Amino acid sequence: MNEPTADPPPPVPLRWENIRLLLQYVRPHRLTVAVGVLLGLGTTATALATPLATKWVLDSVGADVSLAGPVVLLLVLLVIGSIAGMAQWILLGRLAEHIVLDARTGLVGRFVRGTVGDVQRRSPGEMVTRVTSDTVLLREAASSSIVQLINGMVSLVGTIVLMAVLDLPLLLSTLVAIVVIAVLMAVLMPKIGEAQRKAQESVGELGTVLEGSLRALRTVKASRAEDRQIARVTGRAEDSARHSIRAVWVTAVAWTISGGGIQLAIIAILGIGAWRVNEGGLAVSTLVAFLLYAFNIIDPITTLTQTFTQLQSGVAAAARIRETEDIAVEDVTTGRTLADTGAGPHVLELRGVTLQYAGADRPAVRGLDLVVPRHGHTAIVGPSGAGKTSTFSMVLRFVAPQEGTILLDGAPFEELSIDTVRSRIGYVEQETPLIAGTVRDNLTFRHPDATDEEIWAALDAVRLTGTVQRLPDGLDSPVSDTTLSGGERQRIALARAVVRDPEVLLLDEATAQLDGLTEAAIQEVIHRVARTGAVVTIAHRLSTVIDADQILLMEAGRVRARGTHAQLLATDELYRELVAALRISGEGTPGAVPSATGDPVPG
Repeated sequence: MNEPTADPPPPVPLRWENIRLLLQYVRPHRLTVAVGVLLGLGTTATALATPLATKWVLDSVGADVSLAGPVVLLLVLLVIGSIAGMAQWILLGRLAEHIVLDARTGLVGRFVRGTVGDVQRRSPGEMVTRVTSDTVLLREAASSSIVQLINGMVSLVGTIVLMAVLDLPLLLSTLVAIVVIAVLMAVLMPKIGEAQRKAQESVGELGTVLEGSLRALRTVKASRAEDRQIARVTGRAEDSARHSIRAVWVTAVAWTISGGGIQLAIIAILGIGAWRVNEGGLAVSTLVAFLLYAFNIIDPITTLTQTFTQLQSGVAAAARIRETEDIAVEDVTTGRTLADTGAGPHVLELRGVTLQYAGADRPAVRGLDLVVPRHGHTAIVGPSGAGKTSTFSMVLRFVAPQEGTILLDGAPFEELSIDTVRSRIGYVEQETPLIAGTVRDNLTFRHPDATDEEIWAALDAVRLTGTVQRLPDGLDSPVSDTTLSGGERQRIALARAVVRDPEVLLLDEATAQLDGLTEAAIQEVIHRVARTGAVVTIAHRLSTVIDADQILLMEAGRVRARGTHAQLLATDELYRELVAALRISGEGTPGAVPSATGDPVPG
């Protein structure tokens, strides 16, 4: 339950190359963004025109001029600005959700289609955080922030220009405050981004630790480790809260400086403006219009402040998502297909195969020669680390050997597509996981077009028909660790692999934790499939492979010996040690399979 934690990535400053990380999510929606910008510019234009229209109203008072024109103009500006603002809000909201959907779709596709080795080097909690939390941070940063940045700059520049047109001396006092605010914000923004990045890192670690604790909940409780695990999880939560609180503090300071600076500027405008009005150097209507612009300038400055904060978070999230691009994606379709099952004596061959994992000091498999007959049961046994599961990984094309050749029906793997190879092979992995969903979802996982008749036949083969019939909704009943026992989950996994008998059935230690009924069901399936295809099993319980047509004893990545149970028992010391360690009698009854009651059943 000790999950590895990676060093946090370096801070992500707001440089152009980092902004480009966000733009890759915007590029497919650039037309929508352009419309959003135009709507925003329309809203900005009405906001910039409103103070001038207000000045027109004030200038018309007492001038024996109709007020209808300027008042109507104010109403028109209000309606246009409101409609454009609402349309922009809806448009950018939809855009944000589409960007999140695209990012999540891409991440899920990369994780699921990625190579087994690359994906398993990352913790599940970290990957879940990328899909859930990090994509949410993209929502505003990659959609409205870009539009707001453009509109905010236009609004700020437009406001300053119009203030200069109204009165240059008053503008100079305003610009002093704006420059001071800009300098302080430039100092504070990186601190906000760093705090938010660290908070997200802590959230990712929290997810990893919590998932590990929940997966091993029985072990946690049996070890009386609840308090320690709670402390580990809450420790990550406290780290996230601490960094988030720091971000809140810095953000609060930034907003206080922004708002306070503008308020000080307005006080200065009022003081200087009132003095100039008294001196006759400035009209009251001009002062009012200037004050309205001063109040309005708070909005673009606030918008830009918020936008830079969102961009900091978004760039950090995009950088974290970008890290997943080093996960290699399998090309499952390149290569040729095979015709129907061949007529040769062997379905699967490994010739001089050597596999060494990156970073390992020795090969997991070296010079391996292995022949799987077209029909029958081949069992692979050996001590831990002998290379058994690595052999299955090569057969399933999860990894590729550095040396040697693997052939399926006489065709080299290099010529065949991954999809072709896997379509011929049924696989039950060591953990026998359930697929989230119903019994039907699990049984049709390999063959989505499987009929109910085929599904019930597979369930009958693993002695689960009665169990499933007793479920509230039968095949459409949800399955979980609470609705099925461990043995029943293993039999569901086995039934999933034999809905349509595969050409080759691989069982990777599927008998590691069995009750008597489940072991009997698996033995029956092995015997049935072995009559028409090839079954290859890995097992630590040698009782499940005593009746195999051939047993391969592996040690240190090589086949040490091969033969039947009786032959190996008579000739190989390591095999005898394995049998003795598991307290298995050497007097197995070939061709017999224990029934649910423990009585022999003819094979």
